[in-house]
Amino acid sequence: MIPPSSIKAAIESDLFTDDKPAKVHTLRNHHGMTATFMDIGATWLSCQVPTPFGQREVLLGMTSMHDYQSHSAFLGATIGRFANRIAKGQFNLNGQVYSITRNDNGNSLHGGIEGFDKRRWLVKDQSDLHITYCLMSPDGDQGFPGNLSAEVAYTLTENNQLCIEYSAICDKDCPINLTNHAYFNLDGAESGKTILDHELQLRANEYLPTDDKLIPTGELKAVQGTNFDFSTAQRIGARLLQDEDQKLAKGYDHAFTLPEELTDGVGTIARLTSSDKQVVMSVFTDKPAIQFYSGNFLSGTPSRTGEYQNYQGLALETQFLPDCPNHPTWPEANKRFITKKSFYQHQTSYQFMTHHSQ
Repeated sequence: MIPPSSIKAAIESDLFTDDKPAKVHTLRNHHGMTATFMDIGATWLSCQVPTPFGQREVLLGMTSMHDYQSHSAFLGATIGRFANRIAKGQFNLNGQVYSITRNDNGNSLHGGIEGFDKRRWLVKDQSDLHITYCLMSPDGDQGFPGNLSAEVAYTLTENNQLCIEYSAICDKDCPINLTNHAYFNLDGAESGKTILDHELQLRANEYLPTDDKLIPTGELKAVQGTNFDFSTAQRIGARLLQDEDQKLAKGYDHAFTLPEELTDGVGTIARLTSSDKQVVMSVFTDKPAIQFYSGNFLSGTPSRTGEYQNYQGLALETQFLPDCPNHPTWPEANKRFITKKSFYQHQTSYQFMTHHSQ
């Protein structure tokens, strides 16, 4: 496992596109858990959790700025203005059609060609357990309307919880959907193991079937009785590629709607358990949906020691539903436009428990 100080030194030894190095910060609590971030993409670089057998790196990552700039998996990055896909890079708002830069099979993915993951964010404030990044996105950025100001704040608590708080305000109506694209492997990010033997409990009501370009068909399909039902903990690999919806995506890469009573930031909406049962991660959010991605296209992505393979990490990205600007009939909770001068504010927390702390 690579210590945070070595990750910091490696990342800061390269230059970003502005010919300046990244700025790397590590948060550390009294239990020895660390979370490391950089200002490029307000990216979560590393998450090391103390176990009875020593520290365990549970977050996929890299040690080179060149790798972070050239890879296409969005490892640990803050995603904006709009996480996930917008069909054909277009939406209609207030009678006007907006066209967003397209970067994924003719669609817009994760904010377009130059999304928030590719920007240098400013450090607004920091301490041993907290760091806040801010970003200005001008009117017309990637095709989105309005001057938007965004912030993401990371806080590490003494109960081994990493809380991410998002806020934004815009001077025009605009779609907004911020998330973090962390990939987890609770067996160890560089262990060589896949996540297929992890157990996942996901307390979701429905999932969104997609077409062959991973755009939602519009149907909200009940998970009950399907291979998307994780209401009780299931081994992720047990039903992998068992139906047409998964075969289109090479696995799980689908949005799920969450029960409203659990999206209060306190109720557990997901629980992930490592194959050796040593580490458990619980997820809390006030977002109405979550994207579960089983790392189906990770192969060839640079790692800290070589390359990752498919299914070696998974993402649980809390968000609004993909392509929601183009689905006005979906429930109100599952789509969100910032209205001019209104405040967007949401949070998601990942809490880690180890065998001796449960």
